[in-house]
Amino acid sequence: MNKGTIFSGMRPTGRLHIGHLSVLENWVKLQDEYRCFFGIVDWHALTTAFDHTEEIQGNIRQMLLDWLSAGLDPEKSPIFVQSGVKEHGELHLLLSMITPLSWLERVPTYKDQIQQLGSQGKDISTYGFLGYPLLMAADILVYRSNVVPVGEDQLPHLEFAREIARRFNYLYECELFPEPQARLAKVAMLPGVDGRKMSKSYNNDIPLSASTQEIWEKVQTMVTDPARIKKSDPGHPDVCIVHTYQNIYNATGVEELRSACCQGKIGCVECKKRLAEIIDRQLAPLREKRQYYADKPSLLSEILETSCQRARAVAQETMELVRAAMKI
Repeated sequence: MNKGTIFSGMRPTGRLHIGHLSVLENWVKLQDEYRCFFGIVDWHALTTAFDHTEEIQGNIRQMLLDWLSAGLDPEKSPIFVQSGVKEHGELHLLLSMITPLSWLERVPTYKDQIQQLGSQGKDISTYGFLGYPLLMAADILVYRSNVVPVGEDQLPHLEFAREIARRFNYLYECELFPEPQARLAKVAMLPGVDGRKMSKSYNNDIPLSASTQEIWEKVQTMVTDPARIKKSDPGHPDVCIVHTYQNIYNATGVEELRSACCQGKIGCVECKKRLAEIIDRQLAPLREKRQYYADKPSLLSEILETSCQRARAVAQETMELVRAAMKI
């Protein structure tokens, strides 16, 4: 039974890695429960990559392949590029007329990211970056979404979208926009192979498209118990990145491995080999499906074009109601 409407999206800033897999698996399930719209939000990518746009088109294609390989079904849910649905931009513009500046400045991530990226020599103190939470709200509201799958770190953005919906409905004496509610997803928080946050920029990620050899090369570099010198030394799994991954990908065998490690009965190399094999088995079907679509560029174009038309039909209906409410 359809419970409502969902919009969710990702910025095309680079290849997806296994840390994204639990999010995509959740999206696949949601397709059978909700009317879903999945957007590759390229305008959002511009908020931080406005001076390096040459990779965005390639990243869009790679993201589409990753989504399809993980099981998203364009027959069930439109999978489209944000900039192909101009109504996202129109609604963002109209909502900007009623949005107090102070609301944008108090978004927790705004000053944090300006400071963080500023320390790396990048100035993002731009109008576009200040307004990205409003563009995100427009992405959600243009489909009149009432549910949004988010992690806890995104809850402030969703509350901002609810505030915008309430303000519009109040100002124009209507009930056009529902107040979107969070659907918190249990996302496996994977560290990178070096223990830091998993990121392409750190080269510590395992891509969803990784080959068998690439998986093994990445797993080989994983940080293990620094106090363990010999295979027979008792290990301490709680400080080992390999054990963290085993907990997620080898639920049925992790306790046996933990016990063997603590007793010095299994070495780190053998443990890594088992982990690499498990990850490879999980990613093999995705690689096969990804290659199927990669070999059919015309099909990819057709998916985006058809999905864009379906998304625009809904977005255009919303904008007609918006303009009527605002009497413009």
